[in-house]
Amino acid sequence: MNGHLLVVAPGLHSTVQDLGRFGYQAYGVPVAGALDPIGLRLANAVAGNGAGRGEGRGALEFLYSGPTLEVAAAAVRVAASAEIEILSDPPRRIPPWQSVRLVCGERFRFGALPGASRGSVCGYLAVEGGFAIAPILGSQSTYVRGRIGGLEGRPLRAGDRLALALDSPGERGEVCLAAPPDLAPPARLRVVLGPQDDHFTQAALDAFLNQPFTVTPEADRMGLRLSGPRLDHARGFNIVSDGIATGAIQVPGSGQPIVLLADHQTTGGYPKIATVISADLPAAGRLKPGDEIGFAAVSVAEAQEVRRSLEAELGHRMRGLVAAHTPAVLNQAALYGGNLISGVVDGAGG
Repeated sequence: MNGHLLVVAPGLHSTVQDLGRFGYQAYGVPVAGALDPIGLRLANAVAGNGAGRGEGRGALEFLYSGPTLEVAAAAVRVAASAEIEILSDPPRRIPPWQSVRLVCGERFRFGALPGASRGSVCGYLAVEGGFAIAPILGSQSTYVRGRIGGLEGRPLRAGDRLALALDSPGERGEVCLAAPPDLAPPARLRVVLGPQDDHFTQAALDAFLNQPFTVTPEADRMGLRLSGPRLDHARGFNIVSDGIATGAIQVPGSGQPIVLLADHQTTGGYPKIATVISADLPAAGRLKPGDEIGFAAVSVAEAQEVRRSLEAELGHRMRGLVAAHTPAVLNQAALYGGNLISGVVDGAGG
């Protein structure tokens, strides 16, 4: 029987996520999945899950503050998008995007997310081999509103056990990304206008593309509620409900846009002024309340070329892992128990 990671402290909204639950929106089941697929894929690659579809393997997503975990297995290899602090004696710190092999009984937690002052709400912990969690409709992703996926369809609690697919990883050197990625969100998210941009006044379209918006405290995994210039409707704010893609930007009667993220509803009846392009969705998922963001319109062809460039860059990063420098750990017990100075004797012996 394989081991597990014991949840000592759950952190803030820690859930199991993979790349999502596809093919079921027609039945009212959202895609869910990682808010930041780039962070998830890179963490998986560093942990040793880069081959084939391994980069999309289920990992632990946490928001703002990560959990404290204890290894209850012979060993486990992990990698994270945040610094890992191993609570040993003495404690060790593993930089973001570097793998480390931990043994039974070791506890670890996470430092601040890189670029947190400019975004980066979500962090990821990947384990070599992934978690032994039965998929629901083909995915391990947790959809909290529907209580499906992950651990009982909910965020982690203290005392939970995350079963490991491997009881012990293979012996190998540790690796890291050759250069850490810049995951700070850009000043502007690129969008394709529509499909209902004709439901807005020209002044609203100009304001949408030329003025900044602020992420409000109501933002969550379902969507980013924004505050900014009012986007007036030209043809009313109710439409016949239609399907919603991740990244769609709805504008209800308040005139304030909502960028729909991983846990978005499958249909909606508010006009959609634009849709964030797929290459910029991970950046949207990293935004936090108080962040300021703007929008820039691109064509479908431009959006496709940006996505191809992003995939090429990610592939290069995942194929270009390098050996990690792992400092030696000082054995204090041996140090204090040994006689380090030759010739020193007990004074009582003369």
